[in-house]
Amino acid sequence: MGIFSGIERFHEAGQGTDENNVSEYGEPHHSLFTSTKVLSLHHDIEITDNSGSVVYRARTKFPSLHDKTDITTASGEQVAHIESKLFSLHERHYVTMADGVSFELSNELMHLVKDITNIEGLGWQLRGNIVGLNFQLYDRDDSVIAVMSQKMLSLHDKYCVDIYRPEYEPAVVAILVALQHIMRDRADSSSSYSSSSGS
Repeated sequence: MGIFSGIERFHEAGQGTDENNVSEYGEPHHSLFTSTKVLSLHHDIEITDNSGSVVYRARTKFPSLHDKTDITTASGEQVAHIESKLFSLHERHYVTMADGVSFELSNELMHLVKDITNIEGLGWQLRGNIVGLNFQLYDRDDSVIAVMSQKMLSLHDKYCVDIYRPEYEPAVVAILVALQHIMRDRADSSSSYSSSSGS
């Protein structure tokens, strides 16, 4: 049992789904896993399946004021394009899928324990535990679509996503990548604040 047992719901490829997720939502259809390349100016993310095969890749243009990111399949087909809004308290990210569907992630303010992000354009909602770094994606009928979990203390910024509605996989992957950018930006802002406070 790890130090974060019961809080962290992340699991590696080849491991079983977290027992808390199974208890609350049942067994997922399948899971995907992300890993960020550390020595990369482009902020490259690989999304793999349970066998370790690359399914999607995400690459952020550098330099990019709007954090412009393209998600492609392993064979290079376009899946989605993501851009962030500069200087937004709501951490807005705009997503355009390859089929033309577009939506926007907008974080609700004033939540002390829970993190709530509305997926405007789809009617979905991402609800998170900012302590345990676990997030649940719900549709407009409040049915779970996916559960996303970040590995604590990971150099490669690892996430896993348990997908319960496989028909929504491309949109789920786009939301997962946008979430990684949001969490990374928060960590960078926190580090900058700590540095300025200590100087």
